[in-house]
Amino acid sequence: MRSALEYIKYALHAVAAMRTRAFLVFLANTIAVGSVIVLSSIGEGLRAFVVNEFAALGTNLLIVLPGRTETSGEGLNMFMGSTPRDLTLEDAEAIARHPAVTQIAPMTVGTTTVSWRSRERDVPIIGSTSALSSIRNWNVRIGEFLPQQSDGQAVSIAVLGAKTKQELFGNESALGQWLRVGDRRFRVVGVLEPIGRSIGVDVDDVVIVPVRSAQALFNITSLFRVLVEARRAEDLDRVNKHILQVIETRHYGEIDVTVITQDAVMGTFTRIFDIVTWAVIGIASISLVVAGMLIMNIMFVAVTQRRAEIGIIMAIGGRGSQIMAVFLVEAALLAGFGALLGWAVGEGAARLLSQFVPQMDFFVPYWAPLAAGGVALVTALVFSLLPAYRATQISPIAALKK
Repeated sequence: MRSALEYIKYALHAVAAMRTRAFLVFLANTIAVGSVIVLSSIGEGLRAFVVNEFAALGTNLLIVLPGRTETSGEGLNMFMGSTPRDLTLEDAEAIARHPAVTQIAPMTVGTTTVSWRSRERDVPIIGSTSALSSIRNWNVRIGEFLPQQSDGQAVSIAVLGAKTKQELFGNESALGQWLRVGDRRFRVVGVLEPIGRSIGVDVDDVVIVPVRSAQALFNITSLFRVLVEARRAEDLDRVNKHILQVIETRHYGEIDVTVITQDAVMGTFTRIFDIVTWAVIGIASISLVVAGMLIMNIMFVAVTQRRAEIGIIMAIGGRGSQIMAVFLVEAALLAGFGALLGWAVGEGAARLLSQFVPQMDFFVPYWAPLAAGGVALVTALVFSLLPAYRATQISPIAALKK
């Protein structure tokens, strides 16, 4: 242990003697390691954000979309999915007739003008049923959500998002008030709690009405999608097959819908973020190689400048392995201190990003500093081997010549 400490002390003295070059190495390693840590925290933050967004949908959820993602048919149909028939409320009701289906929420979406007294604005309209709030985990702050009695009926009632309520009614109570939606009038029965964005939709800035009311408002019979909740996770496959069978039967042998599950979407996003994260980290790791090359160049300069010192060590019995160890320890210290500083900078940058983007948590995964620091250390040692070996080949007599 004593000889190891002597190597470290000797290397520290050598580093202190070349402050400018040491600072350049610190800077290179700090930037390299810090970049890897920051980019990995961004990747993990994005992954967590997407997972939380889909978790907000609820559990054991299947989403039925009109149209197919598969290619089929001939000619142009080989490259385009076809939709011979719309997805309808009758389709949704047939899907609900399965013991493993606990509830469904058919959805129609459109945008129209909403007004109250002199205040007017364009607002997205969601038509659905009473099950939407429990499936999507939306809570009502005042009043109630769409009552079950309104399911399947064109009842003139509405639930407002928090932002819509504030911009139309201000500090006045919205409950029981009549507002104009398009060319129809709806009575406000509830106001949602502030929710924010969910899967790309600003829930605070919507008006929710019964699905049949929305269809009458927009003069359509098709559905935007159907949310289907299974009783258990184990029932997802059964419910999926049931949905496809129902659509095939009702659409004259054509399965013209796409059924996606929460786990499938989350799995796809996870794989995408894995690829992107590792690709970006790989690019950032190039800076570690650049730092290693900088260390190698500095070591070559150090060998040239310290020829006399090396000659004296070898003249008094120093072995080549000891000379090599001296240079490798110096490289390890330079890389190690730079990696520690890079770790601190990366952690600080990740926390700063979280302050600027509060919706996302840019946390540093445990493996990032270990991997970045380890690669920085290995790179430094590998790139120092050649200059260290060259130092061992110096002749003591030639080194001590003036």
